[in-house]
Amino acid sequence: MDEGFSLHLAGLTLSETLCLSVVVTLGLAAAAWFWGPRGGRPPAVALELAWQMMHDAVAEVVAPVHVDRVLPFIGSLWLFIAVSNLLGLVPGLTSPTRDLSVTAALAVIVFFAVHLYGLRAAGARAYLRHYIQPSPILAPFHIISEITRTLALAIRLFGNMMSLEMAALLVLLVAGVLVPVPLLLLHVIEALVQAYIFGMLALIYVGSALEVSLPEGQPPGPPSPSLPTSSSSAPESP
Repeated sequence: MDEGFSLHLAGLTLSETLCLSVVVTLGLAAAAWFWGPRGGRPPAVALELAWQMMHDAVAEVVAPVHVDRVLPFIGSLWLFIAVSNLLGLVPGLTSPTRDLSVTAALAVIVFFAVHLYGLRAAGARAYLRHYIQPSPILAPFHIISEITRTLALAIRLFGNMMSLEMAALLVLLVAGVLVPVPLLLLHVIEALVQAYIFGMLALIYVGSALEVSLPEGQPPGPPSPSLPTSSSSAPESP
């Protein structure tokens, strides 16, 4: 399999995956500064729409008090994975997310972020106590589930992106240039879907950790609007 280009710097060999990951990270950071409050440029309509969609998605999972704290992390995941997935459309480049080392690094970041959010919101004692509820016997199963879902998060994104690029290569070898446009559209849709799925799973994991800090019986999402009572809705008699 073609491993792409590599750079040699100070005796170190930098792979294509590492180089592209750094380029994507720096590009997103530069875009955030350019269109952020420090840059002073008004954001485009598409950026405002994307931010609103991410905000609404986060608000549906976590409590309103945690939305502004969780949104930067989940939004960064969505943007990084989406841009990395779409790099496979550029001739001569491959998606960094088709490398298991990248998806494993993202999954490890999510793993630690989940526990940091939980510890910060609930405190060490309350957060660690939920691992032995309702019975201490379940503690090993909680730990195993944390590890297995992290592995599944890494392997799912890696396998989907690898199979997508392999399928695209096979179709191009068989059909040549007869089906480039539908294939590109399929790649774009699949790249965005995989970024969305990874981000939503990470959001659900973070939301489950933040639920420990909520009062008993309070739902994690935004409060549902209360219905008017019969006494308030009935017209007053003269």
